[in-house]
Amino acid sequence: MARFVITGTGTDIGKTVFAAGLTGLLGADYWKPVQTGVAATSTHPAPGSDGAFVARMTGARIHPEAVVLPEPLSPHRAAELAGVAIPDLTPPDADPLVIEGAGGVLVPMTRQLLSADLFARWGLPVIVVATTGLGTISHTLTALESLDRRGARVHGVAFVGDDNPDNIATIAALSGARVLGRLPRLDPLTPDTLAAAMRARFDPRDFA
Repeated sequence: MARFVITGTGTDIGKTVFAAGLTGLLGADYWKPVQTGVAATSTHPAPGSDGAFVARMTGARIHPEAVVLPEPLSPHRAAELAGVAIPDLTPPDADPLVIEGAGGVLVPMTRQLLSADLFARWGLPVIVVATTGLGTISHTLTALESLDRRGARVHGVAFVGDDNPDNIATIAALSGARVLGRLPRLDPLTPDTLAAAMRARFDPRDFA
């Protein structure tokens, strides 16, 4: 089975771009369980959503979100403000499948459930997306340790950004996590440039 959960060391680090790239590389379906910061609409995927971005980049099948919330906040708070309860989240029956979480590994889905706990419950391999620059060693090691403590299955780390061999090597040595590859910042970011970069820098056999 090729079913992966994509999480990150924080927000705005390139997680959705990597998720789109992996979706295209594997010819996978894509699912974002909870989308915040986007108005609910009858259009699927919703304009401005991560699913809409992945569809534009890859043409992949996008599974509907369980919840779409307008406030650009952590899911637990965005749901409270919208008067919505986050339901039980069960991945769709698709293979291959890329699931993108919201923000980092300890983002609260509800006041009783962190993202890492949800990933552990699913039992699916988790890929941590990390930046390459200043601060990434602590942030990435913290994310990996948090996942491990909760029993989540870490598949490896995918880096996004300029090459920084020492940061990457230090994270690998201290954590023991597998480095899957590094996606550079792409300008322009198009379906073709993303697909080419993923083919050049990631081995599909690492996701078999």
